[in-house]
Amino acid sequence: MLHLGMFEIGKPLGKGKFGRVYLARERSSGFVCALKVLHKNELQQSRVEKQVQREIEIQSNLRHPNILRLYGHFHDRKRIFLILEFAGRGELYKHLRKANRFSEPKAAHYVAQMASALRYLHRKHVIHRDIKPENILIGIHGEIKISDFGWSVHAPGNRRKTYCGTLDYLPPEMVSAVNPDNSYDGRVDLWALGVLTYEFLVGEAPFEDTPAMTCRRISRADMEIPSFLSVEATSFIKGLLVVNPEIRLNLEQVQQHPWILKHCR
Repeated sequence: MLHLGMFEIGKPLGKGKFGRVYLARERSSGFVCALKVLHKNELQQSRVEKQVQREIEIQSNLRHPNILRLYGHFHDRKRIFLILEFAGRGELYKHLRKANRFSEPKAAHYVAQMASALRYLHRKHVIHRDIKPENILIGIHGEIKISDFGWSVHAPGNRRKTYCGTLDYLPPEMVSAVNPDNSYDGRVDLWALGVLTYEFLVGEAPFEDTPAMTCRRISRADMEIPSFLSVEATSFIKGLLVVNPEIRLNLEQVQQHPWILKHCR
């Protein structure tokens, strides 16, 4: 039976919407991990208990080097505790802000790791739906770890209708009724991968604007690609940021794309 007394709690690592994350060490083994503490009353007030339950169910079953591990969970009267893998270098977002933008080789390495993780998720019928720099951590060896499965969904039918995620990263099929029934599938993660690549290389999201304009620009894939990007990088971004999900690059094509192959031999 897991309980809080089994852990030494260290410094805070970050703060999410519903909880805080602390560095922790399991007393008996010395195992270092991250402990995410969620307050039940806050989850109830915001009506997200189901979402957290789903996050736990999904993440407990994932095993991939580029996906943050959830080792276990326990709770007391007031709180839920998630025992997570400790990603030694912290949030990717902070590294990106500090660097302003990444070099093409670095960005390609990150994107290749993202593609590998997404391929694994999609094979397990999991759509992440909230890919963005804030939800990606960096491990001690500089490898990417996708975290935060709060918006993920296990969709064996592969079609969803809920509107969620972050505006700058939402695909056309979520901001405008591209499909008559407003449904979408795992290809929303591919659009987000395109936005992420752009942000890695340019230092800002491609459709950043007022909310109304952002939606309008997304629905037309209206963006400017700076001339300092290589031909391959430009073709990669344009292959993912396609309004029609049917003709977006798929994950296999992403992994075989000349831009990825050029930097990730």
